[in-house]
Amino acid sequence: MKTGPMVGGLVLLVAAGGAAFWGVSTRTRALAVVTQETREMAVPTVAVARPMTGSAPQDITLPGTMMAFTDAPIYARTNGYLKKWFADIGTHVKAGQQLAEIDTPELDQQLLQARADLGTAQANARLAQTTAERYRDLIKSDSVSRQDLDNANGGLEAREAAVESARANVRRLEQLQAFRRIEAPFDGVVTARNTDIGALIDSGSNARELFHVANVSRLRVFINVPQVYSRAARAGLQADVTLKEFPGRRFTGTVARTSNAIDVGSRTLLTEIDVDNSKGELLPGSYADVHIALPAPAATLRLPVDALIFKTEGLQVATVGAGNQIALVTVTTGRDFGDSVEVLSGLTGNEQVVVNPPDSLAQGQVVRVAQPTARDAKP
Repeated sequence: MKTGPMVGGLVLLVAAGGAAFWGVSTRTRALAVVTQETREMAVPTVAVARPMTGSAPQDITLPGTMMAFTDAPIYARTNGYLKKWFADIGTHVKAGQQLAEIDTPELDQQLLQARADLGTAQANARLAQTTAERYRDLIKSDSVSRQDLDNANGGLEAREAAVESARANVRRLEQLQAFRRIEAPFDGVVTARNTDIGALIDSGSNARELFHVANVSRLRVFINVPQVYSRAARAGLQADVTLKEFPGRRFTGTVARTSNAIDVGSRTLLTEIDVDNSKGELLPGSYADVHIALPAPAATLRLPVDALIFKTEGLQVATVGAGNQIALVTVTTGRDFGDSVEVLSGLTGNEQVVVNPPDSLAQGQVVRVAQPTARDAKP
């Protein structure tokens, strides 16, 4: 029998079968690897950080407006025409220094008439005095009736009252006449002059102001402190004031007072800082930046701002719990420190919080935790 061809055929068959088995096994292993990789890819990898604890810095910079320490509009107290002015804008004046003079022709005539009326009243009072004294003598001899004496005494009292009334009217007009002299109410600088020689002057605050005087030796800087910092803003704190027109310079001031009430519209606390301006370098009405180092509060929790999730349910963070499952926790935040934010409620400080959570992250989802981030470091 010829066995050679048969043996060769068997060898070829076995070789072909082995090759086929090897190919199937290789594909099976590759499929298993791909399946495992797909499963692993389906589990997202997240970076986590623990809430930071400690007293966060509270250096705040707020815009402010500089105002004169004392500022007053000057109005006329009497009517007339401006006769002369003695101070223009920019003039430094002392308290009581004359700013202008008003010509009051109508008032002058009224005063003359009032003085004449006073003279008439005094003459009538003297006559009534003489009559009353005569009646007192005549009553002793029953030459006049008691009623006549009472009438004489009553007439005297009425005439004396008329004298006092006329005298008061004279004093009133003399006081109005004294208001012809417009004076500075305090030491300061004239910041506005709204009148000129010959201008008609009307008295009262409804008329146009004649001058504006401001005391600029000290300035008040007003800022609006956000409500979240309001508890730390108190009198006595030092503040540094900077202006763009003075690059590199800081003007030191002190928090003088606060309004002790939060404005409903802006939710801010009006705060006043007093700044020395004895050199006159700073101008009222200027814009300024105010830097205040507020006292550090008790230790608080802070999170990176990119750990926050904004949802319709409110502000949340994603924490990794047992079994690497995600739990979405609603939190309340406080102060914003730029790269971190204060957490007022919702966390205890021991949680692993996901940083930069993807939008697809859901409650109960299983994740893989990456290596700890450097953000776990203490502040």
